[in-house]
Amino acid sequence: MTKMAEYIDGLANICGQEDAIAPARTAAPALLADSGIDFSRIKSAFTIALHMHQPLIPAGGVDLHTAEIISNLKHMMDGADSYNASVFHSCYKRMGDIIPELVSQGKRPRVMLDYSGCLLDGLWRMGLSDVFEKLRTITCDPAYRSCVEWLGTAWGHPVAPSTPVQDYRLHVMAWRHHFAALFGLEALSRVKGFSPCEMALPNHPDVAYAFVSTLKESGYRWVLVQEHTVERVEDGGGLRNPHCPHRLVTRNSQGETASIIAIIKTQGSDTKLIGQMQPYYEAKNLGRIELGGKSVPSLAAQIADGENGGVMMNEFPGKYKDATCESSGTETPPVNVSEYLEYLDSLGVREEDLPAVQPVMQHRIWDRMPEPAGHDALAQTIAHLQAEDSRFHMEGGSWTSNISWVRGYDNLLGPMERASAMFNEKVLRQNIPTSEPRYRKALYHLLLTQTSCYRYWGEGTWADYGRELCRRTEEIINDNF
Repeated sequence: MTKMAEYIDGLANICGQEDAIAPARTAAPALLADSGIDFSRIKSAFTIALHMHQPLIPAGGVDLHTAEIISNLKHMMDGADSYNASVFHSCYKRMGDIIPELVSQGKRPRVMLDYSGCLLDGLWRMGLSDVFEKLRTITCDPAYRSCVEWLGTAWGHPVAPSTPVQDYRLHVMAWRHHFAALFGLEALSRVKGFSPCEMALPNHPDVAYAFVSTLKESGYRWVLVQEHTVERVEDGGGLRNPHCPHRLVTRNSQGETASIIAIIKTQGSDTKLIGQMQPYYEAKNLGRIELGGKSVPSLAAQIADGENGGVMMNEFPGKYKDATCESSGTETPPVNVSEYLEYLDSLGVREEDLPAVQPVMQHRIWDRMPEPAGHDALAQTIAHLQAEDSRFHMEGGSWTSNISWVRGYDNLLGPMERASAMFNEKVLRQNIPTSEPRYRKALYHLLLTQTSCYRYWGEGTWADYGRELCRRTEEIINDNF
């Protein structure tokens, strides 16, 4: 396979070689043969994912308007928080030591990794080659390939419910492009699961449909979703069994449908649950279930920040090793999701056999609007439901469900939307080739404007960072197109 340049003209390789990475969309990796797990004999399994992210910020200088864009990790290292920064650095590479150590002991470790494009770019710019050496070993070396499953995500860490759908698609494509440049096309061909930033799932029907369509078109087979962000299709109720794969069904205002396999992350305190390896102990109390007339093991799934908080920084490595040693070769082993789904394939279990779910609050919409009636009719239906019930919303759902990603951010959303509209009008609609340096520069800055951190903090320095990136994006587009 062709080797792609990691960086072009000083920027991450996030576009321009779409034809080269296209075959990875349809690749069907064979994981089951090398799994070493006899799925027919186990009663349950558990899977964990580690989410890693650091934003890129205009903080490399005293003047906000001219400051270099640097990783927040570098900002920490250069300031008063250098101790935590060094611990974060260690967290980003430590699975590259832990996995080989456990394999050398005859164990069968499993872990899924979710690194934002912002983080990968920042680590590279900082010259932290040790991180990439460790990650490449457990990603590309056949000895560890079955142990580690990478999850795709959106490059700039945007929240899907309130990011323009055309921009979200660019984030998804940019991450795949950048990952292939860093780890190779073969490694990209094995990336079949998707991890939404902040676990944010759109529930507006048109946005949810576009979200799932983007994932399917990009070659993803399954998506990780938070338990309370979905509901049963038939009656809008909660899930009956979160420990089995579901089918996430979306329908837009035109009546078009798209679906994808959904793996359910159960509710709870994420870092403490993974830090203490709770999914393993949860799975030990589960048994086999029936799907499509076949008996399959239950699956307990959990994701957490891989570096944030004392539990993940200090307690996780020891707990992970202990749980892996105790569970390897037992009737409740660690697994990665794609190998688990391949086992279901081998039994003849189809996507249609899985319980159907949809984003929360959609059942109330379809009760009022059973037939596809177009965007205007959908907007009227939503407005009526919001007038009747202040709790009804179309802002999506995430693991920060107590935070709105829209309300209170007008001073930031306005500039973000302006930059997006300008990119759409002057770049996308003009069919500028993605290989042009000016396209890459504009895209890079646009994706940075939509990083969730600017909205999560909502005010002060972080909002200033977000607005400054929007200003730069508009300036770049005006000067180059």
